[in-house]
Amino acid sequence: MRGSGFQALLCVCMFASAMSAAASPAYDDAVPAIVLWPASSGGPAGRITERSRDPEAPDRIIEDVRAPYLAVHRPERPNGTALLVTPGGGYARIVLDKEGTALVPAFVDAAGITLFVLRYRLPDRAHAEGADAPLADAQRAMRLIRAHASDYGIDPSRVGVMGFSAGGHVAARLATTPDAVYTPVDAADTQSPRPDFALLVYPVISMHAPLAHAGSRARLLAAGAASDASALDRLSPDRHVDGRTPPLFLLHAQDDDVVPVGNALAMHAAAVGAGVPASLHVFPHGGHGFGTRDATGALARWPQLAIDWIQEQVRTP
Repeated sequence: MRGSGFQALLCVCMFASAMSAAASPAYDDAVPAIVLWPASSGGPAGRITERSRDPEAPDRIIEDVRAPYLAVHRPERPNGTALLVTPGGGYARIVLDKEGTALVPAFVDAAGITLFVLRYRLPDRAHAEGADAPLADAQRAMRLIRAHASDYGIDPSRVGVMGFSAGGHVAARLATTPDAVYTPVDAADTQSPRPDFALLVYPVISMHAPLAHAGSRARLLAAGAASDASALDRLSPDRHVDGRTPPLFLLHAQDDDVVPVGNALAMHAAAVGAGVPASLHVFPHGGHGFGTRDATGALARWPQLAIDWIQEQVRTP
C-alpha cells in the first residue's frame, strides 16, 4: 500500500438501487472521493451492501476495505472548518449513512463545515499495520486534508475529527497518538496528523473489563494486538491523554447497552486530569448508535450542541 505522489481526486457515482441487498462495486457516494495511499489506485475500495428497504432512509455498510478513501461532502459556502468523520461498525464493518451521509444536512448544508468521511481499513493481520491499520488511515487522512486545504477553502488549523462507536475509538486514538504509526510516503506526510479538536460520540475507549466493547476488542486482538495489560493500555486512548491532546466533545447515552457510558466518563476524567478542555454530554436515554436519525427529544439537538462547540474551538480571539 505504499508509493509516491498524491492520488488525483476521483468522482464516482453509485448506481446500485437503495432497495437492493446486493453489494455495489467501487465507491459509494455520488461525491468526490480521495484515495489515501498512492499505490491503492487500482485496488478494491470495498464491498457495499444496502440493509434498508426504505429508499428514504438508506443504511449501507462497507466491508473488506483494501483501498481506503475519503468521501468528500462540500458545502456551497465553506466556513473554513473541516471534519474528518470516522463512522462506527464494531470494527467488523463501517456504516455509511447513519454516521455519514445523515450528517450532511446539519453539518454541511446548515453549518458550512466540509466533511471528509473515512472508509478505513478494519483491523486485520493482512495489513502491514495490523490492529493499527484504522489509525494509520486516519492519520494519513488528516495529513491529506491539511496538505490540500486550499483546494477546499479550509483553514489547515481548523481540522477536527468526529468519530462514532468503534469509529470513536479511531478518533480518540488519533487525538492521543501524536506520532504517525506508518512510514511517510510523500510530501503530505510532513503535515501534522493531530486533529485540532475531537468529537467522540458513544465512543469505544477502554479495552479493559468491564468497559471494553467485546467485539471491538476481539477484532483488535485477532489482528495481532497482544492481550496483556500493557498492550490493552496501548489501545485504550484514555491512558494516553496528555497536554498535547486537543479539546474534546464527548456525547453518550446513559442507557447504552452496547458501549457502556463509562467509556465516555473515563475519557472525560482523563482529560480533566491532564488539564485538557472537555465538554461532556450524557443523556439518560438514547441507547447506542442513534446518530442523527434515531435521536429524539432533547438528544435530537446534539448536532447543534456539537456545531456550537466547534465554533468555539475555531473562533479567532
